[in-house]
Amino acid sequence: VRQLDATVLDPSKEKEREKYFNDVTGWYDPPANWQHDRNGNLFKSTPIEKLFLLATIKFATRDPYGMGIEYEAGKPGWNDAMNGLPGMVGSGLPETYELEILLKYVKSVIKKFHRSIFIPMELSVLVDTINVALNNLEDSGYVDNLTKLSNAVPVELFAYWDAVTTAREIYRDTVKITFTGEKKEFSPSDAVGYLERWIEQIEIGKARANRIGSHGHDDDVENTGIVPTYFAYNVAKWNKTGHENEDHHSLVTPLAMDVLTFPLFLEGPTRLMKTIDDEQEALELYERVINSPLRDSALNMYTISASLKGQSFDMGRMMAFSPGWLENQSVWLHMSYKFYLELIRHGLYAPFFEEMKTGMLPFLDPDVYGRSSMECSSFIASSAFEDPSKRGRGFLARLSGSTAEFLSMWVLMFIGPTPFSFDKETNELSMQLVPALPLSLFESDSIEENPRNENDELTISFKLFVSTRMIEMSCVMYLLTSVSCYIVEPCSLCMTIPLITQTSINVTYHNPDRRDLFGEPPKRYEIGLRDGSKIEIDGPAITSDLALKIRKVVFVDSID
Repeated sequence: VRQLDATVLDPSKEKEREKYFNDVTGWYDPPANWQHDRNGNLFKSTPIEKLFLLATIKFATRDPYGMGIEYEAGKPGWNDAMNGLPGMVGSGLPETYELEILLKYVKSVIKKFHRSIFIPMELSVLVDTINVALNNLEDSGYVDNLTKLSNAVPVELFAYWDAVTTAREIYRDTVKITFTGEKKEFSPSDAVGYLERWIEQIEIGKARANRIGSHGHDDDVENTGIVPTYFAYNVAKWNKTGHENEDHHSLVTPLAMDVLTFPLFLEGPTRLMKTIDDEQEALELYERVINSPLRDSALNMYTISASLKGQSFDMGRMMAFSPGWLENQSVWLHMSYKFYLELIRHGLYAPFFEEMKTGMLPFLDPDVYGRSSMECSSFIASSAFEDPSKRGRGFLARLSGSTAEFLSMWVLMFIGPTPFSFDKETNELSMQLVPALPLSLFESDSIEENPRNENDELTISFKLFVSTRMIEMSCVMYLLTSVSCYIVEPCSLCMTIPLITQTSINVTYHNPDRRDLFGEPPKRYEIGLRDGSKIEIDGPAITSDLALKIRKVVFVDSID
């Protein structure tokens, strides 16, 4: 049994969209993409109500074992090379971790502001069905025995999944054109209660997933202790509905399912680390990953997956590639960078900077990498690739996810997680730099070349922020400075021309003690303004008007 044809063109929805077709532009006006009520009015809700709706739909899309989020719309998650997984009734644990983050955020906002939320009446029916199904699951007396979980989905869990999945599809069918426009109020206590109950179920599902685990050619959760990433489900029993698809395949209603497992993927532990608050717990997860088959010990990098040997070709196009090439056990730079980013986010500075030496492009040997170290690649051929001359070489240049992750790491290294904060009691803005820089970045290979100031202190500099401005000039006689364009002699005869200018603040850290600076603010600041004056600040933070001037960029020239 396969899950196919997840999306179809709906004539009724197309007819609804035609109402907003604009003959002048030859395309649909924006309201064609917005939800309306049955009277044709735009259906409006607050951002937190929208997020509650999203969280509800995602929670109602958990797989039969309550572990991953189903890929039931024809596409997998981040790893689009697993494009066969949706057909295998597949699901992903990374999306569960993201749902956990979303649920906790919505809960925190509702608790903080203690306001009711008003959701579509149709959604409230789905919420009620979910909670009734949870009541029935609890009343059944089912409790996981984590010492011997079966691959066969327990009858009680399947009954819950069947009820909620049916309710989700009824909800979608009900609102596919419009909402009725009616809303239901959830009090803060009710909404928080629902969210807390759902979060508890997420935790139970995560524990199940850890026990069922991943099983590939050279990995097993019992040996690695690493969370799995993907699951699929085999429909063990079914009833035919009497209907067929366009290819004359019979459609069925599942009655029982068995869970299938896959090898290790780096995405699982990387996404899990986003949900971890404890530094020690994050370190233990990192140590499990570094000692797992995900580690390419020859390159000292991490592969997107462990060996895929013996896996079904149904799982997706990654099975079409040789091991070590493209998405089959290669070093996928974007996911590797996501993993490194989580290390520095959790304050694991020593492991992060050790990994940086072998896993980040600025520190790779360009002769081995095969291209400029300023240029990211989709993937690096791993040691699993059959041609040794290609191992460690980057292929398919791109400027996308890995670049964004690198910039996030750069910000945490040079600026810190929250440079600005606002004190509600004093009504003041404050600014604080909290770098995470190893001594090695202050030093060069030659002692004589180490950047020093006049006091023989090691220094490192960077540009803070970039302010871009467009200025209309009404005269060709002007003075261009690092801040802006100033008219020297106005002239009404000259045409107006636009000029784009940029400015930034030069920041220099001084390291007189010649040591690692990991997550600690400076002891003092010297602020250089654009007018040439300097202001000295003792202490770890900059407050009031000076912090505001730094935020606006154009008034400040340097920070030491």
